[in-house]
Amino acid sequence: MPSRLKLIVSYDGASFAGWQSQAGGNTIQDHLEAAFQLICSQPVRVHGAGRTDAGVHAIAQCAHVDLPARRYAPERWILALNGILPPAIRIMRCGFVSDSFHARFSAKGKRYRYRIWNAAVLPPFESGRAWHVRNSFDVEAMAAAAQSFCGEHDFASFVANRGTPETDTTRIIRSVKVRRAGAMISIEFDGNGFLYKMVRMMVGMLVRVGLGTAPAAEIAARLQSPRKANPRGRHAAPADGLFLVRVRY
Repeated sequence: MPSRLKLIVSYDGASFAGWQSQAGGNTIQDHLEAAFQLICSQPVRVHGAGRTDAGVHAIAQCAHVDLPARRYAPERWILALNGILPPAIRIMRCGFVSDSFHARFSAKGKRYRYRIWNAAVLPPFESGRAWHVRNSFDVEAMAAAAQSFCGEHDFASFVANRGTPETDTTRIIRSVKVRRAGAMISIEFDGNGFLYKMVRMMVGMLVRVGLGTAPAAEIAARLQSPRKANPRGRHAAPADGLFLVRVRY
């Protein structure tokens, strides 16, 4: 019987140092592995679909673990893990899968949502969950400019340096949807994969277009000549407005 457990994890990233394990031990991966070790009485490695940065949230991050023994039914694992994990990290669903499944390498795509609060005052319940932009901007211009990102492009001018240069910066964006509901503006990106800070840099570019501080044509220019873009002209939106919504398999 398979002992590989697939997890759907939701978390508020405000209090954590991102997904990937670090020496400080305060990452989502660290907390999950500590919970499994407490239950299994031995180290268990947790593999995530991707690495969210410090402050980034997830509605449905996907991960998998190889258990030393299939001791509980999935429902019992949910109760056991949530009984140990911090309240800001929850196992929403889980189930056993075949050994051929891999949370990262089996993924076909991801969906991210970025939230912007566009009003004079940020409600306290949106603090840490939306980028507060006070100045009014042209959402229709943003929505039109966002379509330039769709398709297959080299996104080298929309990626930050994580320390090791990316060897392949080509990605496919299937759709970008910009919606406004009152003061809340949401921008949803669906693609086959995303580079380090790529979504935040695309949002930063779109907000500049909306504010009129950058022309919409700059997006196409950066995608056509990605290696010529001036790094000083790039702006990454804050992490706390970003949510990983779904991992597609």
